[in-house]
Amino acid sequence: MQPIEQIYTRLDQPAKIVITTHQKPDPDAMGSSLALYHLLVRWGHQVTVISPTNWASFLDWMPGADKVLNYEITREKSEAIIMAADWLFCLDFNTPIRTKHLSPVLAKAPGTKVLIDHHQQPAVDFFQYGVSDTGKSSTCEMVYDFMVSSGKASWLDTDMAQCLYAGLIGDTGSFRFPAAGASVHRMAAHLKSVGLNHTLVHEHIYDSFLENRLRFIGHVLTNRMEVFYEFNTALIYVPKSDLLKYDIKTGDTEGLVNYPLSIQGIKMAAIVIDRDEERKWSFRSKGNVDVNTFARRFFEGGGHFNAAGGRSSASLEDTVKTFKKVLREHASEFQLT
Repeated sequence: MQPIEQIYTRLDQPAKIVITTHQKPDPDAMGSSLALYHLLVRWGHQVTVISPTNWASFLDWMPGADKVLNYEITREKSEAIIMAADWLFCLDFNTPIRTKHLSPVLAKAPGTKVLIDHHQQPAVDFFQYGVSDTGKSSTCEMVYDFMVSSGKASWLDTDMAQCLYAGLIGDTGSFRFPAAGASVHRMAAHLKSVGLNHTLVHEHIYDSFLENRLRFIGHVLTNRMEVFYEFNTALIYVPKSDLLKYDIKTGDTEGLVNYPLSIQGIKMAAIVIDRDEERKWSFRSKGNVDVNTFARRFFEGGGHFNAAGGRSSASLEDTVKTFKKVLREHASEFQLT
């Protein structure tokens, strides 16, 4: 994979560009994709954003979200656009498998693939150009860096700023997490200087849910959470029956894994949700607890040092049993005791 700086002058020639991201895009994935979309359109390109799947409704407010294609319901159209693209920008995922059913389409696409991502262990051989920086707070911060280093900082407008800020607060926990360094705050100040209404973005991301979600959270924290104080760990498990009972939609479980970290002494929180085709894991941690390695070794996943995801094809009951077994046998190795 060659440095992304080598494509700046090549982008001065109008081209057909596709931007894609990981399945079930979160604020950082959607925000970075749409911010880059607005930048490249201004640069003179024909640009299409294609999501591998649907996304949470609380992201629909983002400027340009109405133009994003959902691959799962526009397969023929999306594949034709991908095959005709000169450039394919791949944002916020380190390996193509994270694009679900879109992965084989990207693999055979003839366009030049460009990676912009901050997850560990990227599949660098899949991309011709790119930047992978685990020290960055978010892919939105990296798209902002791309804008600045390519000499296009003066093009930053309120549409781009809203998208970038959404991803910034999403991946830094509203500036709580260690990744929110000085560069993040300087970026936020620049976004404010072009007219960003940060309060409005916060309301869109965090204050736009329905009553059923709040009742679902109360139910889950009361009935589906186990705390293992001897291992400084908390686990939430959500059966499919709960999702159906409370009419839970894409995005409604966003952030739920963080709740147990507010318990005194808890260093790792995990949540597993019973989906149709698999059980989806999310892990969060504090300090020196490496959930990226934990997820990679035991749950077919990975991500960041303090935030990672995983999966299991076993039943909910069996994957929970596996988690408890791993916790007993490896707690000291992951500095949980």
